[in-house]
Amino acid sequence: MLNGGEKSKTGTQRELGAQRGVHAEKRRSRDAPAPQRSLREFFSAFSAFLCALDSFTICDEMERQLLTDFELMILLAILRVGDGAYGVPIAREIEGTGGRSIVLASVYTALGRLQHRGLVTSTAGEPTAERGGRSKRFFKLTAKGLRSVKATRRALTALWTGVPELKGGVA
Repeated sequence: MLNGGEKSKTGTQRELGAQRGVHAEKRRSRDAPAPQRSLREFFSAFSAFLCALDSFTICDEMERQLLTDFELMILLAILRVGDGAYGVPIAREIEGTGGRSIVLASVYTALGRLQHRGLVTSTAGEPTAERGGRSKRFFKLTAKGLRSVKATRRALTALWTGVPELKGGVA
């Protein structure tokens, strides 16, 4: 007994204690939840896997070119509205021509995403009193945006072609 009743540990006991600590640490790390990956990281890794199979043409170097239906409607509305294309006329064009009711916030969210992807550009107009001194943000398609619209049209046309249920008049 040393120092008021403490027992001394032998070298072997100390080593066993250290090993138990290592094993406990391994157990904790094994039981810990796996780190969360973002959806983008997952699809990037999945695309890389498909490229490794060499039987797919999808590669993570290829950028997504086809548009969602809503993105396509927004880009087409910008083309139809022309120089005065900002959120409200874009939404009105989709509602009037496309027959789809639109939440204005979703238009602005999609426009931000399209601008980030380089499919549209925006410029700020002059601040107006009727908008409380805020300016409108006007949108135009880029060359890349126009190519995406055309690529989506080609893909949809190819999918529609030859489908017997779609032949004939409009339903």
